Amino acid sequence: MRSAPTIMHLDLDAFFAAVEQRDKPSLRGKPVIVGGVGMRGVVSTASYEARVFGVHSAMPMHEARRLCPNAAFLAGRFRAYRESSKIVMTILGEQSDLVEAMSLDEAFVDLARRHQGASDAQLVALAESVRAEVSARTGGLTASVGLGTSKFMAKVASELAKPNGVCLVPAGKEVETIAPLPARAVPGVGPATMERLSRLGVKTVADIQALSRKELVRELGNAMGTHLFHIARAEDDREVVPVREAKSISVEDTFEADIADRAQLNAVAVRHSRLVAARLAKAGFFARTITVKARWPDFSHTSRSRTLEGATDSPERIASVAESLLDGLDVSGGVRLLGVGVSGFTDVAQEPLFELEASEQAPVVEETSAPLTRRPLLWLPGADAHHDEFGSGWVWGSGLGRVTVRFETAETGPGPVRTFDMDDPALHLGPAAE
Repeated sequence: MRSAPTIMHLDLDAFFAAVEQRDKPSLRGKPVIVGGVGMRGVVSTASYEARVFGVHSAMPMHEARRLCPNAAFLAGRFRAYRESSKIVMTILGEQSDLVEAMSLDEAFVDLARRHQGASDAQLVALAESVRAEVSARTGGLTASVGLGTSKFMAKVASELAKPNGVCLVPAGKEVETIAPLPARAVPGVGPATMERLSRLGVKTVADIQALSRKELVRELGNAMGTHLFHIARAEDDREVVPVREAKSISVEDTFEADIADRAQLNAVAVRHSRLVAARLAKAGFFARTITVKARWPDFSHTSRSRTLEGATDSPERIASVAESLLDGLDVSGGVRLLGVGVSGFTDVAQEPLFELEASEQAPVVEETSAPLTRRPLLWLPGADAHHDEFGSGWVWGSGLGRVTVRFETAETGPGPVRTFDMDDPALHLGPAAE
């Protein structure tokens, strides 16, 4: 354990939804929900205005529509998210050469070398300056920042700082800080583990702290029992590991004839998952993000990704997630190519921190490319659009050969709404949906 809280964890607040509200003035202060907009869509991010209605990430989109029918439901603009994420990671890189990006909106930073000897007050001031810099350079995005003596404590601190704040857990205060938290806040405590702990009367982290290693091992097994004994006492020696040169491993196959049979496609996905897992193990990596890519008969493609709370090299785990991602695609028209990939590498099989009720329902990110034919499927809600006469805006909705666009940008106030034919030669889809 470190003697000073020199590990920082930054988490952008409601990231995807916040970018949409930044770029769409009419949505500021209103509920915004980003995710898959189809029948099987899943919420990726909900703005804080939507969360008060009970909407949260990983929720089926149809349930979100029931809870918050007046929200703006947007498909997402991943180029815009990547651009903002790059700005934030650059800011973090200015503070340390040890930055571990966990996703587009989350990263750990090791401050020990460049800020050795800094007091707690100086570290808090540094975190506040990082937050201010993030807001200034990204056009107003906010972040929650935690500081702790380990990655676990920094993550806990950023959760306590939400939204839009800073929290530092002083050295020596770790155990008492986590004691009142629910037991589910401990890495590795999912529904199954929690059920076993409940037999021992466990509800909070303090209850785990009161148990001996022998009791935990007897109930949970040696590996999990020992892990839980130490982590409940805030004993975590994981280092901040910078991004590696190798960013992904994937296997894909182009079929001689389009395949529409789901069982056959599932078998291909399982085979690809085993090959990917073998390459992952050979490289000595564990992966957090699993992706399925499908290319359609019109040569467009769709990629669906899920980022796990932990990291894995298990072929069974990769295959299970890949099959669930494939299940969210309509393959009735046939699939020309199918691929499975992994990314987000780490050196260890990290345990999750705040595990979801159903870990397999972690948020899904979906990206769709343009087909070679005309573009009717591209007019997704929220996508950038431009009209030669009226300027820049975003897709409000589409259907029956018509597209409705609200003309506004981050620099304007709320703008007017107009409807056009999809084939209007003056109307163009912007690149930020790519």
